[in-house]
Amino acid sequence: MSSSSLPISILAVVAFQLPFIHSVLSLNQTNSYLQHICIKSEGTYKPESSYESELKRHLDYSISNYLDYGFIYGFTLKLVVQKEVYIIQYKQTIILRKCPNNKGRIIWYDNCFLYISTIYTYQKIDYKHYLYLHNAKDVTGGNTKLFNKNTRDLLYKLKEIAIRKEQKPYTRDYMYATAEESLGTMKLYGMMQCTQDLSVKNCSVCLDTIIAKLPKCCNGKQGGRVLNPSCTFRYELYPFVKT
Repeated sequence: MSSSSLPISILAVVAFQLPFIHSVLSLNQTNSYLQHICIKSEGTYKPESSYESELKRHLDYSISNYLDYGFIYGFTLKLVVQKEVYIIQYKQTIILRKCPNNKGRIIWYDNCFLYISTIYTYQKIDYKHYLYLHNAKDVTGGNTKLFNKNTRDLLYKLKEIAIRKEQKPYTRDYMYATAEESLGTMKLYGMMQCTQDLSVKNCSVCLDTIIAKLPKCCNGKQGGRVLNPSCTFRYELYPFVKT
């Protein structure tokens, strides 16, 4: 532990599939736990240490005071720790139980995620951490290649909507898009979003990166998601967001 006081910065981005955003809310009202990652490379801290108590305090404070905003970054408080800690914040402190002593950690829920890191991540694309989810059902009707093409086309359409230049930064629909396409008797629904700390250019790069992971994520599946700390997409054959 360092003997000097270093700032702890909390980055709160609450426009990322969150129940506070009217157009982004998943129809899954339970906000189910999806997955978590304990980032071992960032080291650990001792239980009941000053690091742990300050981290809990900042989590509680930011959740109580900042989750009504579409995006927030910026308050800095003092913490006696070895490095600066940066937090992209959405959910209460279950992550402290999932990764009890890890300084770096990510937890995803259906409507939100929490990212704690000792590395400065603001305005940077995360190329390391991905979560792949897919619907258990395969596409029916036999034409898997056509369905994959239609899905990819919809995602690129969503990307262009999400990065449109006329958007106003830090509004609730900034770098966010939903759309639907008719596929004969079916409809394909999609959602795409970047965290609002990214530039429009980096949002575009991030979305290209996760669209490229479509075959790995969900080849021939009726629905799928790629979640990343910087951007995400989801598609289904049923509506999954409130409009």
